[in-house]
Amino acid sequence: MHSSTFPLMRLATFAILLHIIKWLSLGVDSASLSIVTDREALISFKSQINLGSSPSSPLSSWNISQSSSPCSWSGVTCNNFGQRVIGLNLSGFGLEGTISPQIGNLSLLRSLQLQNNKLSGTLPSEIGYLFRLRVLNISFNSLRGVIPLNISKLTELKILDLMANKITGRVPDEPLRNLRSLQVLNLGKNLLWGSIPPSIANLSSLNTLNLGTNNLTGSIPSDLSRLQNLKFLDLTINNLIGTVPSTIYNMTSLVYLGLASNQLWGEIPYDVGDQLPNLLGFNFCFNKFTGKIPGSLHNLTNIQIIRIAHNLLEGTVPPGLGNLPFLQMYNIGFNKIVGSGDEGLSFITSLTNSTRLNFLAFDGNQFEGEIPESIGNLSNVLSKLYMGGNRFYGKIPTSIGRLRSLTLLNLSYNSISGEIATEIGQLQELQSLDLAGNQISGSIPNSLGNLRKLNQIDLSGNELASEIPTSFGNFQNLLSIDLSNNRLNGNIPKEILSLSSLTTIVNLSKNFLDGTLPEEIGMLGNVVTIDLSANGLSGNLPNSFKNCKSLEKLLMANNKFSGPIPNILAELKGLEVLDLSSNKLSGSIPSDLQNLQALRSLNLTFNNLEGVVPREGIFGNTSMVHLEGNPKLCLHLGCENPHSHGRRQIIIYIIVAIIAIIAGCFLFFWLIIVRKSKAKRIGVSTLFKLSAQMISYDELRRATGNFSHENLIGSGSFGSVYKGYLREGISVAVKVLDIESTGTWKSFFAECEALRNARHRNLVKLITSCSSLDFKKMEFLALVYEFLGNGSLGDWIHGRRKNEHGNGLNFLERLNIAIDIASALDYLHNDCEVPIVHCDLKPGNILLDEDMTAKVGDFGLARSLLERIGNQSSISSTHVLKGSIGYIPPEYGLGEKPSTAGDVYSFGVMLLEIFTGMSPTHESFAGEVSLVKWVESNFPKNALQVLDRELRQLMMSSESQTIQLHDCLITIIESVGLSCTTESPGGRIDIREALRRLKNAQKILLKRRQPNENTMN
Repeated sequence: MHSSTFPLMRLATFAILLHIIKWLSLGVDSASLSIVTDREALISFKSQINLGSSPSSPLSSWNISQSSSPCSWSGVTCNNFGQRVIGLNLSGFGLEGTISPQIGNLSLLRSLQLQNNKLSGTLPSEIGYLFRLRVLNISFNSLRGVIPLNISKLTELKILDLMANKITGRVPDEPLRNLRSLQVLNLGKNLLWGSIPPSIANLSSLNTLNLGTNNLTGSIPSDLSRLQNLKFLDLTINNLIGTVPSTIYNMTSLVYLGLASNQLWGEIPYDVGDQLPNLLGFNFCFNKFTGKIPGSLHNLTNIQIIRIAHNLLEGTVPPGLGNLPFLQMYNIGFNKIVGSGDEGLSFITSLTNSTRLNFLAFDGNQFEGEIPESIGNLSNVLSKLYMGGNRFYGKIPTSIGRLRSLTLLNLSYNSISGEIATEIGQLQELQSLDLAGNQISGSIPNSLGNLRKLNQIDLSGNELASEIPTSFGNFQNLLSIDLSNNRLNGNIPKEILSLSSLTTIVNLSKNFLDGTLPEEIGMLGNVVTIDLSANGLSGNLPNSFKNCKSLEKLLMANNKFSGPIPNILAELKGLEVLDLSSNKLSGSIPSDLQNLQALRSLNLTFNNLEGVVPREGIFGNTSMVHLEGNPKLCLHLGCENPHSHGRRQIIIYIIVAIIAIIAGCFLFFWLIIVRKSKAKRIGVSTLFKLSAQMISYDELRRATGNFSHENLIGSGSFGSVYKGYLREGISVAVKVLDIESTGTWKSFFAECEALRNARHRNLVKLITSCSSLDFKKMEFLALVYEFLGNGSLGDWIHGRRKNEHGNGLNFLERLNIAIDIASALDYLHNDCEVPIVHCDLKPGNILLDEDMTAKVGDFGLARSLLERIGNQSSISSTHVLKGSIGYIPPEYGLGEKPSTAGDVYSFGVMLLEIFTGMSPTHESFAGEVSLVKWVESNFPKNALQVLDRELRQLMMSSESQTIQLHDCLITIIESVGLSCTTESPGGRIDIREALRRLKNAQKILLKRRQPNENTMN
């Protein structure tokens, strides 16, 4: 090297050293100033945390004196010089409070981890000042508000995890596109809405994208396929629509793809497994995908999770399941997949090679045949096995006892026969056993008592005929038990009633149990529902019921209980439903029952009760109390002392009755003279029955504020309906008939006749009537009904009425309403002394009470089926179409008489309207196209397409709301709606069968719930 270069090198070295010394001096000076700022920022952070809620947190040990360096504080990390805070990790300590805005003063912070706490408030915008931040994790807290826009300044950020908070607003577009270094974007389980920004595709380093469990709408951007490093994509539980972009299936880097619980449709490519060779998790549940199960998924030898339940998939299970040794979850439940016999069920045997399988579900399909013995060879770590809702028959294989890790076994709603395999008693890890809805007979094996971890058992709807084993007393963890609808006999074992763990339901109804009810029932202090109805139980109701403090429903109807109603029932403050009907109870009704504020339904019908009926509380609402069949009960103030004044009261009643009859006669003849030719003659006996119950015009005028417009709640061709209040404070609906309309009098007496003796919880109660003169001396006719505050079903179906949250009816509410209507029709057609045909069923004539119980009203066109020769009200003499356009059965147009089959047709049309939201008179239905034909043309292939749009949105807003949607929809529309609306009356099911099928759908919906499945993390 040339000698002249040495001075230059020395000069350069000196300059570098000088620069380093200057930099160090500046660094020390800067650090000496900013460490104070860091300390103050941390002290401010601590000041907004409630230390009392987390006394063991690191913050409790922070020494905030000025001489203390924050670098020595727990959870705080400083740089090599020990002068600046670069990390803050306070995760998992349950901290409560808000995040101080001064957190933005920690200017050298690289990692902020506050996950798994209870922090609230908003994410401060000052977070945008942390330019060097690489990790921001505040997941699993309770933060609200929107994501700050200036988060775009965190250009070095690699991990942004805000999962499981309550963050709202849109997924930020502009801020995210600037985070070029971002590798993990986790915004799942928040309240975000709007569409997915396509600009996310610009984050080329992204390997994890989780936007699941939000309220996102729109379609999946095809631009996401540009994320060639993406391994984890979770968009589950949103409101995304449309088909999946084909380019998504080309993202070869994907390890997990989750699109479950949206409104996506189309076919899943059969070669999806070939296009996504690295896939370990595939979750497409709860959508509307059609086609077949992609066979290529069974070629992914490393795959761990396959979930495609609750779709519209058809065909058979493709081969290849035997090649998946690492498979942990296989869920194809609730589709239309078929398979019968040994070949069709061979996939069960194939799965025996998947030694890590812990979750298997193929329930709610169309598998048929005997359960193969090879099921006992499945994985020894199998935890959950769902096989219900298929067509399995034969006996339960004894090999099932080898699945020793099972915690859940569901074989419900098949056609399984024989006895319960005693080997089930070997499944000592079992927590849930569901064998409901089969044809299982014989006795309940004592070996079931070995299942000491059981928390739910359902054996209902079988043919079991034995005593309930006392070994059930071993179920010390049991939460619910349902043994209803069997042939069980003997006494109720005290051992069951001593299970204090029971908290949800004890259902032993519809059996042949007898004997007295043990006092031990009082040990069920935490149970919500007790149903012992329809047995042969006798004796007094035990006073120990007072200890059942959590009881909400007590159903004891159709037994042989005697003695008084215990006063202690009034101590059950949470009681909502009490049904003691059809027993042999005597004595008076405890007056303290009127103090039960939560009570919504009280049924004491058909007992031997006597004395005065209380007037306050629930007794002030006649729609909630049922007292029929107790002839000794007194409903009036005048009989408060029935034993001492009985004879005098009888005399008074006779005198009042005679006066009423005489008044009725005068009124009857006077009306004939005044009306002359305008009115038809009314039978004297009918008028006698009505006159004693009538209310005066003046009383109705006062009750409705002189029929003021403010009290008008409806009008139509019949007249107007007003809300009013009687003197007793009872709210009523007053239907004032238009006296000039043709057939008004006929309609008036038809409605009175139909409702005079009809008593049912799903019929609108007719309280009284009025036939008088108004203040202008004009004829006045009115009917007074109970007031139902939730309006008509038509208002709810067509969006004119919403609940307090701004939502319409959900799926279960619609199903319950349909069951209510069918129950009323079943009563009218089959259980009335004289069968009654309604003739005008439509949503406008269905009213809803405060509890959304549906009641059938408007019997102005109703007809008795009792032929009475010479009676003008007989249906044999009428040729006018009965009903409303769109709901009238086709045979009425051909001159057929009204019939129960005609009511069934109208009910079927209304049922389709309830679930489609489409009126049969909609403008789109013209010519040959009708609501019925439109539904038929879309069914069953496009079953969910006919579902009401708002109902779809409500049901798809979360996974828990979509359970059994497709399965129940098939039952409701095809098995009931379309079966009620066939052209030929003889081809229709009757209303009792329709009711049975609807209740079965309801039972399936309530009992078969989607398990809590964990997605791959």
